[in-house]
Parts: sequence; structure tokens; C-alpha cells
Amino acid sequence: MRITKHEHAALRVEAEGRTLLIDPGSFTSVLDDLHALEAVVITHEHADHWTPEQLDRIFAAAPSVPIFTTAAVASALHDRETVVVSPGDETTAGPFSLRFFGGRHEEIHSSLPAIDNVGVLVNDELYYPGDSYAIPEGVEVGTLAVPVGAPWLRLGDAMDFLLAVEPRRAFGTHDMTLSVVGRAGHLARLKWATEQGGGTFNALEPGDSIDV
Repeated sequence: MRITKHEHAALRVEAEGRTLLIDPGSFTSVLDDLHALEAVVITHEHADHWTPEQLDRIFAAAPSVPIFTTAAVASALHDRETVVVSPGDETTAGPFSLRFFGGRHEEIHSSLPAIDNVGVLVNDELYYPGDSYAIPEGVEVGTLAVPVGAPWLRLGDAMDFLLAVEPRRAFGTHDMTLSVVGRAGHLARLKWATEQGGGTFNALEPGDSIDV
């Protein structure tokens, strides 16, 4: 299975010649090579995780591709094939098994309403929590996509998340809100946290891939 990091929160996962996209949002460049697209996962409703423009381009390439997402996103996509998922749900899309965890977006501020968020475990290997620190209980995570920067994110909490999950490998995502210097500092701390559990940290840039 190949995992490619795109800008901010977008991930491309490839297996057996098919593709799964996760969170193609407003900070992500136009995605191409979508002819083998099997499914799209959108973890929650914020624009940095999906936009109508990104999905229009995706649907132009793959008109019947299913979207696995929360009820709020599904209601905005009423004319498309959506599957509403909740924590505890399990499903498959082609060569991809999908298990969902969490349920809530991390709090940005008490003045803002809480929203739903689902983390996703792909093929019992790649875990991406969306905008949360939801730990996939009972799962030995092979590869963790860990958020690096956000209005809701405190670096110490992200480090504690890594220390709790103890993945065999990790890489940073959700990072377009940081300066170059700030991102490098955050990645260094997350590398340390990954190594405490015996794992390896990969400082991926947009377009970089790892095979797992």
C-alpha cells in the first residue's frame, strides 16, 4: 500500500491499482490521476478538509465514486452518493477496508459549536484521526498521520497522542497553517515522540510517498 501526502490534510492511498482519497480541502492543490478512484473519505465539514470545487473535479473524473463522511457533509452533498459513517462502523471500498473512530472535532473555542469528526483506519494499517486525538482503542497502528498545526492544536497534546498510540511509523499532516520554521520545530518534537515508542518518523513534503 502506498500513501502519498498532499498539501495540508489530503492523503492519497493506493492499493491493487485503486485509489482512496482522504480530505481534499481548500489548502490542497488540484488533484489529478483520478481514473482509478475507488472512494473518498471526508472526516468532517470544515473547508480545509473538503470543498465543492475539489469534489466537482473528483466527480468529473469518477462520477459515481462514493463519499464516506459525517451527516453534516452528506447533507451538503444531497445529490451525490454518500455513506454516513459513525465511530464503530466498518466497511469496504474495493481493496480498502475502512474502520471509523472518534466522533468529535477537538474544541477550537467554547464560543464555537462542536461538530462531528471521524478518524479512519485504512486496511488495519494507516490511521488518520481527522481533527481529533481520538485513539483507535484495541488497534496496533502501523502508520499514523498525525496533525501538526491547527487553531485547535497544542503541540504537547499532539506529542501525547503519539506517545499513546505508539505507531511503528508516523508522518505529519494538517500543517499548512504553520510557517516553514514553525512546521520544522513541530516535526522535530513529533519525531521525538514517535521514537519513544520505537517508531520511525517520516518528514514528508507534499507529493512524497511511503510504501507500507
